[in-house]
Amino acid sequence: MNTDKKKVRPPQTQDKPGQEALMQPVPDSSPDLPQSRRKRLNGKVTVISGGDSGIGRATAKLFAEEGADIVIAYLDENDDALETKSAVEQSGGQCLIIAADLSDEQNCANVVEATMKTFGRIDILINNAAVQWETDDIGRLSTEQLMKTFATNFYSCFWMTKYAVPHLKRGACIINTTSVTAFRGSPRLMDYSASKGAILAFTRSLAINLIKKGIRVNAVAPGPVWTPLIASSFTPEEVSVFGSDTPMGRAGQPNEVAPCFLFLASDEASYISGQVLHPNGGEIVA
Repeated sequence: MNTDKKKVRPPQTQDKPGQEALMQPVPDSSPDLPQSRRKRLNGKVTVISGGDSGIGRATAKLFAEEGADIVIAYLDENDDALETKSAVEQSGGQCLIIAADLSDEQNCANVVEATMKTFGRIDILINNAAVQWETDDIGRLSTEQLMKTFATNFYSCFWMTKYAVPHLKRGACIINTTSVTAFRGSPRLMDYSASKGAILAFTRSLAINLIKKGIRVNAVAPGPVWTPLIASSFTPEEVSVFGSDTPMGRAGQPNEVAPCFLFLASDEASYISGQVLHPNGGEIVA
C-alpha cells in the first residue's frame, strides 16, 4: 500500500457486497445532464481550425445548435466558410470567420487575438485543420511535402494551443483531430500518418500538463470520412470506393463524427482527459 497517497475521503470498509447508503460520501449516481439535451454549450466560444467544411463544418453547426458561438479559421475556401457562417447564425450563434494559413505561427497567434478581441474568451479549442498527399515511395516523398504536412497538421495544432492556453479558464477544453492512421499507419500517407501520430502524443502529453489547471485535452481519431479532403486527395477511381474497406463497408459522414467532439466538449465528459474517440466504421485499433 502506498502511504504517500493523499486521502480524498474518510477511511472505510464494509462487508461484501457493500451498500451505497453506508459510503462516505455517498456516490453521486444521478444523471448529470442539462434539463434540455440542447444548449449544452450555451454561451461558450469555440475556435475550430479547418471549420469551413467537412468535419469542422459539421462540428460548428452542431455546436451552434447547442448554444455556442463559433470562430472558424480556414485557408481560402471563402464560399464554404460563408455557408458555414450562415448555418451557425441560423442556429442563433455568432460566427467569426478568419482566412489564415495556419502553417504560419503568426497567423495562429492572430486567430487567437482576433477571437479575444471579438468575444473576450475562449472556452473550447478544436484543432482540426489538415492536408494530405498520397505517396507510395518514401524516395519520392519530398522534404517540402513533409514540412508542409507537419506545418499544417501538427505545427498549427501546437501553435493554436500555445497561444490559446493563456486565455483558457478552468473548465475549458481542447480537442484535437488525429486519425485512425496514427494507430495503424498508412503505406501511402506516411507523412500524414506521422503528423497524426504526433498529434496523438501531443494530446496525451498536454492532457497531463494542463490537468491541474482544470483544462481537459482529448482527441477524435476518425476513420474514412466523406469530406472535401478526400475528393482533392485521391484519383477518381479511389474516390469512388473510398471507405468501402471498413467493417461497415462505407465511409462515414461528417455529422457522424461531430457528436464525438460535442461529447468531449460537454460537461458529460468532465471526467475524461487524455483520451481518444474512434468514429471509424468499426475498425478495432489499440
